[in-house]
Amino acid sequence: MKTINRMLLATLLLISAVAQADGPWSPEPQRQAELIHLLRQDCGACHGMRLLGGLGPALTPQSLNAKPREFLVTTILEGRAGTPMPPWKPFLTRDEATWLATRLKQGIPE
Repeated sequence: MKTINRMLLATLLLISAVAQADGPWSPEPQRQAELIHLLRQDCGACHGMRLLGGLGPALTPQSLNAKPREFLVTTILEGRAGTPMPPWKPFLTRDEATWLATRLKQGIPE
């Protein structure tokens, strides 16, 4: 019986961790608009105004599909050493960077 309880607890903890990793958190609508504007204008300056690439690589679902979301979040927050990619952590929270990375992997509508 203890083994079943431990297995049940472990399963519940795993489900909880996965749910939190996907994050039901979403910024307020006004902040969402600000983040999309930042993405289009500031990120678009290097990644192309349509995010199809430029100085930086494309930020399309196809180009980001194989990259884990946490890799994208870290890149957004910390930048990329040896490249023009700056760190955005002075301007974004981890939750906001996660929200942006999730949107990028899903595709940003025009």
